[in-house]
Amino acid sequence: MIIIDTTVWVDYLNGVESPRTNWLDREMARQRLGLTDLILCQVLQGLRNEEEADKTRRQLLEFEIFSMYGIDLAVQAAKNYRTLRVRGFTVRKTVDSLIATFCLMHDHALLHNDRDYDYFERELGLQVIHP
Repeated sequence: MIIIDTTVWVDYLNGVESPRTNWLDREMARQRLGLTDLILCQVLQGLRNEEEADKTRRQLLEFEIFSMYGIDLAVQAAKNYRTLRVRGFTVRKTVDSLIATFCLMHDHALLHNDRDYDYFERELGLQVIHP
């Protein structure tokens, strides 16, 4: 499973052309792609109006949506954050720690456009798609 991060969905939905959005467009029908409930929330909260949000929600619900939260994820995400901090890398957003840790715990790859995930890839073995 490949989880598509908010950063890629936002660019894709806004028509931004990049290696990541081109990969998403090309692989949508070929790969098993999904997103988490938190990513769904982030994408939908950034939309301008309810009509746009309803349309986008219907489109995104075509993909597999994973519920992320739980005690195990919270504890492991905090541990990963501390591990990275000790190694000299500060993750800027808790959300990124949660998403990266979810992917690590479930052996999912991640397609993203956010430098915070680079630390998880380099230091903790997060699988990342590099189009």
